[in-house]
Amino acid sequence: MVTGRSLRFSRQNHACLAAVGVTLFGLNYVGIYWAERFAPSGLVAVLFSTIVFLNPIGMRVFFGTPLTARTFVAAAMGVAGVALLFLPEIAQARDGGAVSYGVAFGLGATVIASSGNLIAQRNQRAGIPTLAGNAWGMAYGALVAAVTASVQGVEWTFDTRPAYLASLVYLTVFGSVVAFGAYLTLLRRIGAARAAYTAVATPVIALALSTLFEGYRWTWVGALGVVLAIAGNALALRPTRVRQKIG
Repeated sequence: MVTGRSLRFSRQNHACLAAVGVTLFGLNYVGIYWAERFAPSGLVAVLFSTIVFLNPIGMRVFFGTPLTARTFVAAAMGVAGVALLFLPEIAQARDGGAVSYGVAFGLGATVIASSGNLIAQRNQRAGIPTLAGNAWGMAYGALVAAVTASVQGVEWTFDTRPAYLASLVYLTVFGSVVAFGAYLTLLRRIGAARAAYTAVATPVIALALSTLFEGYRWTWVGALGVVLAIAGNALALRPTRVRQKIG
């Protein structure tokens, strides 16, 4: 309302916006949170980083974007880097048991998130503005989360403590509106295949912040993981050289 942007879309576009809401803003998060009930968060982070493989394959299947060996080498480096960062947590999960449920939920959520990326790419090619599209997508995603919670019998409560309210405002403004506005703008500019590498960069940034505020202690294995993750991102985002014919 403040910026004068229209929120009116055709029924076909609304169906696609709802699809983004269900996948990228709804079931994706539900699946990740369920995964972390059964598996360590580090393992879930590794599972989600495999989106760097899924997005390029999806782009090839649905949009005809070429696949290159560099794409898969960079993806392998990125996932290996995240795995090394969380190697101690992964080692704790090797006994199996309930962890297998976490792996299933984590991989399922990653596939759903990748689907949401591809649908968002379609929406952008159809000319749907990022902020207006996000407004509807997040509304549909919130509805999915609310229905899921109701079906599971979750009690509806609200925490009025200042610490919670402050965190809610931060996550709403910076963790949702700004973050997804930036991410989907990135997706529009460089495509879903390369934008997926944020899933590799995020754990590195999280551990850097943990070092400052939680006293996280680095090991040489973790440092190697950072090097691999950064190298994978650099390789994936390096401009492609175009060969010109002479004569």
